[in-house]
Amino acid sequence: MRFPVLGLAIRSALNRRVTAALTMLAVALSVALFLGVEKIRAGAKASFESTISGTDLIVGARSGPVNLLLYSVFRLGDPTANISWESYQLIARQPGVAWTVPLSLGDSHQGYRVMGTDAGYFEHYRYGRRQPLEFAQGHAFEDVFEAVLGAEAARALGYSLGDEITVAHGLGRVSFAEHRENPFTVVGILRPTGTPVDRTVHVPLEGIEAIHIGWETGARSPLAGTLSEEEIRARDLTPDQITAFLIGLDSPVAALRLQRSINTYPGEALSAIMPGVALAQLWSVIGVAERTLIAVSAFVVLVGLTTVLISILTSLNERRREMAILRSLGARPWHIFALLVAEAAFLAFIGALAGAALVYGGLAAAAPLMQARFGVMLTGLGPGAFDLYVIGGVTLAAALMGLGPAWQAFRNSLADGLSIRL
Repeated sequence: MRFPVLGLAIRSALNRRVTAALTMLAVALSVALFLGVEKIRAGAKASFESTISGTDLIVGARSGPVNLLLYSVFRLGDPTANISWESYQLIARQPGVAWTVPLSLGDSHQGYRVMGTDAGYFEHYRYGRRQPLEFAQGHAFEDVFEAVLGAEAARALGYSLGDEITVAHGLGRVSFAEHRENPFTVVGILRPTGTPVDRTVHVPLEGIEAIHIGWETGARSPLAGTLSEEEIRARDLTPDQITAFLIGLDSPVAALRLQRSINTYPGEALSAIMPGVALAQLWSVIGVAERTLIAVSAFVVLVGLTTVLISILTSLNERRREMAILRSLGARPWHIFALLVAEAAFLAFIGALAGAALVYGGLAAAAPLMQARFGVMLTGLGPGAFDLYVIGGVTLAAALMGLGPAWQAFRNSLADGLSIRL
């Protein structure tokens, strides 16, 4: 007589559906945690790495490479100091420099960073695999009081072309120092990029200078708000200082030479970093936390698998009559052994599948929130080879852990024969 071991294992699990469901739930939650941590880690890393490309150097005031990268590219943190306009122009004229893009940070609009720059930003900035910025609506700013919004800022704040926005001091969502006298008109909205560009309000450098007339000391003076737009445009709006600037070179081979020249520049304390190198340093800093999270998740998976072992072990004595009936129907001891192993593997497999499905659904729902709140676009959220390895590994590990209870059932089967000896 043939005994379909897997079919018997499934029916046996269904017969103890409450215990089996709780066991699979424990495995599902543990696998979901492990896969979730790994997918968020990999997705966040890919998002960070795709934030800027095609830029050879980033220059800012003397500070650590990671800090300079964070505030200039990711809009996180604050610069230690500014760069003089004279130094910027001098470096921009160096041989081999193809283009430069100045950046001026420090203001905000309803919690979104305002960045002063020039039209070259929309021409030269690249993200992902050297993808250029594209406009969903409108065009780049051409006037002092025009603004271009990132996709997320426009969506979250409900702005469209022609709307007026006011810039405020500081980075908080609420500010008591707003430049209401000189609003900016929205003339462009960028397509989504999955980078901090989506959460940025872009205005001309001259606009930053214009709204700060009368605010040179950091506080409002009697001059603030007294000049008309015509009087403001008639003034010299060339900035005295900027926060940082991006450099593109004719040949990347010259990057090290120019970097060394900037880092030893005698005019003022400057730092020049290569974005790729700084990103590698950033991930080395948080690598310890990454490995810790993965280790904790792996231990949680081990705990989930232990529940499979406990579930089978605690039911052995109760199932000796079941084993005796199977023997009376012609089952061999090795059938009993295989049944317990198959049952452990089945519970783990279904639990792992459920955990993976839970991760896909949870991350699909959380991805828009992650992009809106943190500017991080999670990629690769669907099934992949790693997921199959995890599901297969969990199933195999459960089968191996089931060898102990299976051997015990095998011995009981031999000892009991066709009747139970209590």
